[in-house]
Amino acid sequence: MLKRFERLGRIRRLDPVADALEIYRISATLEFPWDYTRALELALYRTYAVPSIGRLLARTAELTERTQKRYDDTALLLDTVLEHGFAAQEGRTAIRRINQMHRSYDISDDDMRYVLSTFVVVPRRWIDTYGWRRLSRHEIVAATEYYRTLGRHMGIPDIPRTYEEFEVLLDSYEEAHFGWDEGARQVSDATLGLMTSWYPRPLAPLLRTATLALLDEPLLRAFHYPRPGAGTTALVRRAVRARGRLVRLLPPRRAPHYARQNWEIKGYPNGYRVADLGTHPVPGMGGCPVRHRDTSAVDSVE
Repeated sequence: MLKRFERLGRIRRLDPVADALEIYRISATLEFPWDYTRALELALYRTYAVPSIGRLLARTAELTERTQKRYDDTALLLDTVLEHGFAAQEGRTAIRRINQMHRSYDISDDDMRYVLSTFVVVPRRWIDTYGWRRLSRHEIVAATEYYRTLGRHMGIPDIPRTYEEFEVLLDSYEEAHFGWDEGARQVSDATLGLMTSWYPRPLAPLLRTATLALLDEPLLRAFHYPRPGAGTTALVRRAVRARGRLVRLLPPRRAPHYARQNWEIKGYPNGYRVADLGTHPVPGMGGCPVRHRDTSAVDSVE
């Protein structure tokens, strides 16, 4: 029988750079699938508090009018790369779709680097706080290398080299750019509404309060949300930590769990084609000039 820390031993025998995809896949689908789902949700949610990002998302209406579909498509596209890898046809198709969508909007390189940094930093912080164990150094380096590779395929320039550099980028960017925007608040409200919609309606107010209790002060301040009471915040955070301690006592997961298996994915009961996921916006939507990036490493291979 597989022992609880046996996979961690396997991870430590691998090279965190050369075997980054394998290590990250073990962490995200076998060791911490629930935690990575929650952490990546939070990572993307944080980006709304940067007005240039939140305002653009509000203008596209994808996250205010088609919230479930946008959630599904984002999770499935990222999931496809994780499951199949960067070299496989499925992974390349997913990255191509991501790039095609991003090309249609004027998104600054700084914003792109910041979004990438949330994928690296937020899961580490979440798991170290709420997971059944802390991430090992091998896992931190491997996740960093995985997202550095994803960033290169997306044509993002000047990508940080280490986890520590990503962490400095995230913290400094949020300190400089977090702020109020009415459109961003609409996107935030729609996202919170989506998350509460997954559960029985009478629980919605309680779940919204619980979600806000997991947010930090800069996020609450940027969206002008009232801070939940200290007792509520402590109770919610203790409950999530208790879940991690319980998981530690359970047998290790036997089979990988990918985001496509999450019950929160609602929009494709009959399956999906990766090439059809996401939006198909008109280039230059909203009257903005389109910023081109070199994504030829993916786009040249069909």
